[in-house]
Amino acid sequence: MTAVVFDIGGVLLDWNPRHLYRGLFDGDEDAMEHFLATVCTPEWNAHNDRGRPLAEGVALLSAEHPDQAELIEAFAARWPETVAGPIEGSVQVLAELVENGTPVYALSNWSAETFGQARTRYEFLGWFDGMVISGHEGVIKPEPRIFEILCERWGLQPASTVFVDDTEVNVEAAHALGFQAIRFHDPPGLRAALVEAGVLPAGGGRHN
Repeated sequence: MTAVVFDIGGVLLDWNPRHLYRGLFDGDEDAMEHFLATVCTPEWNAHNDRGRPLAEGVALLSAEHPDQAELIEAFAARWPETVAGPIEGSVQVLAELVENGTPVYALSNWSAETFGQARTRYEFLGWFDGMVISGHEGVIKPEPRIFEILCERWGLQPASTVFVDDTEVNVEAAHALGFQAIRFHDPPGLRAALVEAGVLPAGGGRHN
């Protein structure tokens, strides 16, 4: 294995719209979950990740659910509150790879607009040798084309590349294309899998 490709949200950053909406719903979990399942759904957000302007997505959804317009608008206006912060153990693994000279890349489903906000807030997003962000490409995981863009742009060979993602369908898609694909659950498991893949030494790790 000669390179490692990271998903970002759910692997390196604790992104979850519940971080924002839990407060907006005053802790009413059932109402929040109903809203996220029927209004600001993953399917709606996938169009934002594919490159649709956030303002357009908000306007379309608000027209469908005018009684929920204020909550829908918060998704864009208060987007930073959907990120609780870095997943520190994962960032430490990324740092160790960088220190060891292993090429690292990012492949993430993310709105181009909100990813720009994230880059200004989290220094480690500048550590990568290259990135492919869906909002800039008009295509999202698990579609094969976004993996092809990654390889074409950065000269990667799937057979010698480890891919890390927290979503099973994306891991399956990468595996089908020949990557060594790892499903992320937690930082210790990630590090163990990268040791097994031969890109990190056993018994290493950073300590503050």
